[in-house]
Amino acid sequence: MKIKNKIFMLNKLCVDLRSPKRHYKISDDLHSQKLGQYYFIFDEELVASGKNQRLIKQFDENGIPVNKTYVDVADKEYVYFPISIGQMGLAVFHTYLKTQSEKDYYRFIKFADWFNSPSNYDYTEKLGARWLTDVSLPQYKNPGPWQSAFSQSRAISILLRGYQLTGNEEYAKTAEQGLISFNIPFNEGGVTVFTEFGSFYEEYTASVPTLVLNGMIFALCGLYDFKRVFPENKIASNLFENGINTMENILPQFDLGFWSKYNLCKADWYPQVDPATIGYQRLHINQLDMLYKLTNKSIFAEYLEKFSKQDTFLNALKMYKVKFNALKKIRRL
Repeated sequence: MKIKNKIFMLNKLCVDLRSPKRHYKISDDLHSQKLGQYYFIFDEELVASGKNQRLIKQFDENGIPVNKTYVDVADKEYVYFPISIGQMGLAVFHTYLKTQSEKDYYRFIKFADWFNSPSNYDYTEKLGARWLTDVSLPQYKNPGPWQSAFSQSRAISILLRGYQLTGNEEYAKTAEQGLISFNIPFNEGGVTVFTEFGSFYEEYTASVPTLVLNGMIFALCGLYDFKRVFPENKIASNLFENGINTMENILPQFDLGFWSKYNLCKADWYPQVDPATIGYQRLHINQLDMLYKLTNKSIFAEYLEKFSKQDTFLNALKMYKVKFNALKKIRRL
C-alpha cells in the first residue's frame, strides 16, 4: 500500500472511530398527524458546522447550504445538494420548535420555499416533481444530474411541515407531486428498483441498481410523513408499506457476518462487497432502532442487536481491509 493511501486510510479510521455510537436522538412522537420533530433529531449547530454533515461547506444568502463535491468529482467543486439542504432545513425546524421565534419561523420557511420553487425541481406529468442533484457520480458512472428517493423524501418532509405551519396548499401539492417518481422504475427516470425482494427506493440512481441501505431507510421517512399528514392518501400508504415489506425481505442481504454492507450494487465495475464505514455501521444501527420503534417489527430489533454487537475495534479493522480494496476499485484512492 502506498504511503499516501496508508495515511488516507489511517485518517479515515481515526475520523470514523470518533463518530458517535448513536448518531441522532429519535423523536418521541413518530405517529401524530401534526408533524413535529423529524424521526431523527438533527441539531442545527452540529449540521451547520459540518459535524453531522461533512460536505456542507458554505451557505447562500438565504441560509441554504452548498455542498463540497465528493473527492472523485472533477467537473465542479460546489453544488446544491437536496439531501443536505433537507437535513439543514429540518435542523432549523427543530430550532424553531424550541424557540417559537418569528426569526426561526422565517428561516425555516426559506427552506420550504426552496423546495417549492420550480427553479429547484424538474417537473413532468409522467414523473412529477423531482429534486435533481446536478453533479456526476463517478463511482456509479452517472454523469448527472440524478434523481434520488432520498432527495424526494427530504423535500416531502420539509414541504409538509411548511404546509402545516402556514396552511399554504402549494407546499402540499408539490409534496404530493414528489410521490409520483416512487412508482416509476429508476431506468425510466423514477427512483425505484423493483427487486425480487420488493420495491427498493434508490438514494443514488445509475444505469444499474445501487441499493444503498441508509438512503432507502431515509426515503421511508418522507413517505411516512405524507401518510401521517394525509392518511387517506392510498399512494403514500402503499409506497410506505411496500418499502417496509422490502426492508423485511432484503435486510439479511446486508449482513456480512461481522459487519454490514453499505449497498448491494452488482455492477461489473463496482466492488463485489462494499462494507459500511464505522460511521455508516452506527447509522444503520440508529436507523434500525427508529424502524423498530416505528413499526414494531421484530426483524428490525434483530438486526439492530446484530449490527450493534458487530461494532468492535477488531471487526472495524477487518472491515477496513475490505474497504480499502473497494475504494481502490472505484478509484477513490
